[in-house]
Amino acid sequence: MSDIVTAPEKAAPRKIGMVSLGCPKALVDSERLLTRLKAEGYETSPTYDGSDAVIVNTCAFIDSAREESLEAIAEAQASGRPVIVTGCLGGETELLKARFPTLAAVTGAHRYDEVMEAVHVAAPRSPFAELVPQPAGGFKLTPRHYAYLKISEGCDHRCAFCIIPSLRGDLASRAIGEVLAEAEALAASGVKELLVVAQDTSAYGLDIRYAESDWRGEAWKANLEDLCQGLGELGIWVRLHYVYPYPHVDAVIPLMAEGKILPYLDIPFQHASPKVLKAMKRPANDAKVLERIAKWRAICPEIVIRSTFVVGFPGETEADFQYLLNWLEEAQLDRVGCFAYENVDGAAAKALPDHVPEDVKQERRARFMAAAERISRAKLKKKVGKTLEVLVDQVRGDGLAICRSKADAPEIDGKVFVSPGHALRPGDLVKVRVERTAAFDLYASPIDFRLRNAAAQPARRMHRVISRT
Repeated sequence: MSDIVTAPEKAAPRKIGMVSLGCPKALVDSERLLTRLKAEGYETSPTYDGSDAVIVNTCAFIDSAREESLEAIAEAQASGRPVIVTGCLGGETELLKARFPTLAAVTGAHRYDEVMEAVHVAAPRSPFAELVPQPAGGFKLTPRHYAYLKISEGCDHRCAFCIIPSLRGDLASRAIGEVLAEAEALAASGVKELLVVAQDTSAYGLDIRYAESDWRGEAWKANLEDLCQGLGELGIWVRLHYVYPYPHVDAVIPLMAEGKILPYLDIPFQHASPKVLKAMKRPANDAKVLERIAKWRAICPEIVIRSTFVVGFPGETEADFQYLLNWLEEAQLDRVGCFAYENVDGAAAKALPDHVPEDVKQERRARFMAAAERISRAKLKKKVGKTLEVLVDQVRGDGLAICRSKADAPEIDGKVFVSPGHALRPGDLVKVRVERTAAFDLYASPIDFRLRNAAAQPARRMHRVISRT
């Protein structure tokens, strides 16, 4: 009687817990790791229970973010699982190994191969584990109907308050053919909105001398204009973040006026006082910036400009702060965020003299946001009675649909609350009439809606994600 050879039983997949902290650019890193893990047959989990190892993708942009990351690492270690640290704080190997000597591995930002090698050691995958095909565009941590598209890594600026270049390196642009192919795959998978991110989106392609590559059988240059032209062919919302107001940005404003990309620019101005901008090592010609904004509005009256500012930077006087308030009144920005300055270990600003007392920083922040709110209220009131197209993010059990207009990026801008919204689903594009306004939000009723993807469902958030502007 011959021996009977049986096939090996399929091994239960190893499970990896993931904690993802930081900005949308770090979230993209987590998504790429998730895609690699899934493709290799690993399961992922938002908790430590039942996990074979834990990945903590950290943030270290400011001291409070560093502390949050350190707390997350400590919590992960307390679970008793092997812990792999990556992300911005992962660049501080000596600090982490001194504080957490039993970490399984420490890697810097976007070091995907190193993270996967550490996973293979901490939680070896069975040779009989089932491989999972990668979906178009990879696995996402955002809802199904929108996604972040990272076009480059690193930054060539050396701002006094920032340590990103030391953590993520200098500018490293992706080939434009690769970027456009990823965007096309995301659109084909049902994504209705792409949010273009980088440390400096407007510098895209500079490091590779705007090299050409192929997409759809044509040669495209790796620059902001060609990128927007290509993305504009996909027929979905395209939103630009982290854009510096360089002269060549002027070329994309006509594309906004034509409806190819959203009439929206996220520009991190940070301040307006020439003295403070110089201390920050930022571009300091505020007059030219105001001229450029006026020019953009003349070409595309619907353009929305959002920005973030830092108050209480070392050496900022009351006169500097008042200069900023006056500039804000003249600029009339649509969406504004403001942060009180925080120190960062390793940043040049920490060693500057004349640090502003914490209570003064907070008082200035409150005054700044009061001015921003007044501007926002006045602008939004002009929308009452008008028709807008909005994208549905969520529908509550009581039928209230939480949406965003073309003027609103997820998590950082306002919302459009639509009622009744029982017939709507996440990912629907809806025409609504604005009924009333608040400081930063709109309230509207539906006129009609178009289902761009009948199968659109809200994505199950598998991971803990904490976003920062």
